Amino acid sequence: MIDVFNAVVVLLNYIVIPGLSYGSQLALGALGVSFIYGILRFANFSHGEFMSFGAMITILFTWLFQSYGITLGFLPTALLAIPFAVVATILLSIATNRIIFRYYRIQKSAPVVIAMASIGVMFVINAVVRIIIGPNDIKFFDGQKFIIKAKQFKLITGLNEGLAIKSTQVITILITIILLSFIFWFLQKTKTGKSMRAFSDNEDLALLSGINPERVVFITWLIVGTLACVAGALYGLDKSYKPFTYLGLVLPIFASAIVGGIGSPVGAVVGGFVIAFSEIIVTYAYKKFLIYLLPTSLEPSGLVQLLSTDYKFAVSFSILVIVLLVRPAGIFKGKILWLKKRK
Repeated sequence: MIDVFNAVVVLLNYIVIPGLSYGSQLALGALGVSFIYGILRFANFSHGEFMSFGAMITILFTWLFQSYGITLGFLPTALLAIPFAVVATILLSIATNRIIFRYYRIQKSAPVVIAMASIGVMFVINAVVRIIIGPNDIKFFDGQKFIIKAKQFKLITGLNEGLAIKSTQVITILITIILLSFIFWFLQKTKTGKSMRAFSDNEDLALLSGINPERVVFITWLIVGTLACVAGALYGLDKSYKPFTYLGLVLPIFASAIVGGIGSPVGAVVGGFVIAFSEIIVTYAYKKFLIYLLPTSLEPSGLVQLLSTDYKFAVSFSILVIVLLVRPAGIFKGKILWLKKRK
């Protein structure tokens, strides 16, 4: 029975807790992508760089606060910096919309044209971020704080395996729950949220009902900027920050949105956790887990790993391809504009 408990702790340490944390970050990122696609009707490939920008501003303000000796004690100082970063990211998203995306929307450009413009925005923001903070890997000075340490857990339980839970992982999950709860309440209960849903379902009918499209667009970018900043900051706080990392995150974020049903807020959240757990489960080495459960004669000699962690994003891509072939609309049947045009 002790071996079973040790095996459970191994799964909690390397699959369940990291999966919940990473899934929360992908869910917030995918939700931002779904908002843009569902309301403004284009794929925003620059969303990962909005996340990167938000994380960068969080780091800069964290350093500023720490230089003045301002901290939150046990909690990461970055929590004080995130609100300032949210404001900066919202301003960036609104400015980008006003300068670039609004022009294509007024011209009634095809979604693919606006998507291509978003790729240009992606490279510009990435370049600006690298100029400001540099291309190197950066860690938050006080981000790696543990609620439960492996050594303490071993002493308390007497198990061979120690459970380690970082404060950043718990913070990520709690902030995600709070933010998602607020957004779903906002969409379902408020007049503005209902206007956004109506605009998403039928733009022409919404306009005839007196809904102001510019206000809907403004609120959309405000929400997207907030989601991008929080997702980017939490990802950097939980792991580390590197500008090029967020370029790579575009694939799992879009995979999450499409798997769940792009344009569907619920689908984005579900898709984020599906992709996160899929990546971790497929790339985890199960040797230690199986050693606790199998007889000595059957203990594996290899790592028992389906794929190396180097192929983590390949898992996202594979799931994305399978979903597009089997169920193009995703789990929750999101909006697929190109399919609608064929009908």
